[in-house]
Amino acid sequence: MRRVFFALFLMTSACSWGSGSAWMKEPIAPEEGGRNFGSSGGGAPSTRAASRTIGDRPAGAGESGAPTNDKTGGGGRVLGTFRNTYYDFPSEKEFSGPPISLMNAKCQPIAQVPRTFYEAACVQGSGALAAGGTVSFAKRDCACAEVCPRTSQKICFDALDRSQFPWGRGAAGTPITPLRSVAADTHVLPMGTVLYIPELDGVEGSDGCFVVEDRGSRVQGEHVDIFTGEPARTRTLNSLVPSNQGITVVVDAPACGRLRR
Repeated sequence: MRRVFFALFLMTSACSWGSGSAWMKEPIAPEEGGRNFGSSGGGAPSTRAASRTIGDRPAGAGESGAPTNDKTGGGGRVLGTFRNTYYDFPSEKEFSGPPISLMNAKCQPIAQVPRTFYEAACVQGSGALAAGGTVSFAKRDCACAEVCPRTSQKICFDALDRSQFPWGRGAAGTPITPLRSVAADTHVLPMGTVLYIPELDGVEGSDGCFVVEDRGSRVQGEHVDIFTGEPARTRTLNSLVPSNQGITVVVDAPACGRLRR
């Protein structure tokens, strides 16, 4: 009888250990007063997320709500652990090889660029031209465009004014900023949502505060793709906070309140 009981105990324990952390599946509500575009259905915060709300600021937090040894940004709502990846802004000057035409959505050539530059830009979504302008994703499945090897899609671009879009344009139509803009699944994190990510606070000069200003076809569910700006910074961040190891996502963090719109 003892052996049977012990075997049942082991089976129950194994099931609980194997489940891991349950990731939030419901969309969060857009921040009050914030911009609610890109959201699908809106809705109230999930019961699970609400149950993890952190209350008052921790002792020792400054009047601005800056965190002191806590992972909530001074009293934010912890959504859970999300997959983390990084994307950057390739520069044509750093690529070489046979030239191809970079096409716009009207199937007109924007510039002749090395094929290797196109293969980077079609994945990252934006890039800097050697002539001085920038380009950002316009549409996929362009009949006139080359096939992007990593996505098997034909990507067309928009030519942009570099003074207005120095690091390219996000899906919100606004300029994106290194270590501030992130891409997310807007069914989970609506466009304009302000996030605090404690694992990145103090890393490469980041204050841990980010804004959802972009999305991607492969950014789905509980996944945050962080814009680094430079490939070298992507490599550094991957060495310090490796892709896919998981990061904590917090909303309503006082430490990031200045970013709310």
